[in-house]
Amino acid sequence: MEATDTIRALSALAQEHRLAAFRLLVQAGEKGMAAGALADRLDVPPSSMSFHLAQLTNAGLVTQRRESRSIIYSADYAAMNALMGYLTENCCGGVPCADDASTCPPQATKRTA
Repeated sequence: MEATDTIRALSALAQEHRLAAFRLLVQAGEKGMAAGALADRLDVPPSSMSFHLAQLTNAGLVTQRRESRSIIYSADYAAMNALMGYLTENCCGGVPCADDASTCPPQATKRTA
């Protein structure tokens, strides 16, 4: 994943309703959810939900498909995993993280003269 893609994805997620919608889509799995169902669950007007879903789609985090008269949105797990990989690729300076994952193992400190 490139830095520009990461910035676009993080920008899309940096809004309360988009983040909540993305989390619901991740929970929904491959079957996804219709835009109307997402709007209902988040208590957001359908027109606003469409705008938020367009932002997530443009950021590459969400895919859409038509089923009859509904558009079904799904989380793009490959994009999500690429984003997580980009954010954590240098975690702990290449040393395996602790099981706790809230802290990294101590690093060797460099001495300066």
